[in-house]
Amino acid sequence: MIKFTTEDIEMPALDERKIGRWIRAVAADYGFTVGNINYIFCSDERELAVNREFLGHDYYTDVITFDYSTASTLNGDIFISLDTVRSNAEMVHTTFEHELHRILIHGVLHLTGQGDKTPETKEQMTAKEEKALAKLG
Repeated sequence: MIKFTTEDIEMPALDERKIGRWIRAVAADYGFTVGNINYIFCSDERELAVNREFLGHDYYTDVITFDYSTASTLNGDIFISLDTVRSNAEMVHTTFEHELHRILIHGVLHLTGQGDKTPETKEQMTAKEEKALAKLG
């Protein structure tokens, strides 16, 4: 089950069925099925509070992924700051929708085990995001 909720911000316009099919297809590409993935859309301030409380990080970010996956099933909570998604979209000259889709799949890729802490893994993550976005159309 893929669930979309908000904490302190309005729900973005999403075609939840289409996004759900896409996420399941990308998960399958990596040999996983989807169990329970909870997307929590929030503001920068809420994302910062989550980052501080659970990860001990004192900075803003676009996505925080909590991974509860098993060997073959993706499960997790994915917090997404819509404020940062919006500002990132402006910074890279793309639409909010495109950037939101990129961040939605970024969280899923983390659940599959993809990291992004080094320049090499960040480059790999970007390539995987682009491949997944092409699949969405």
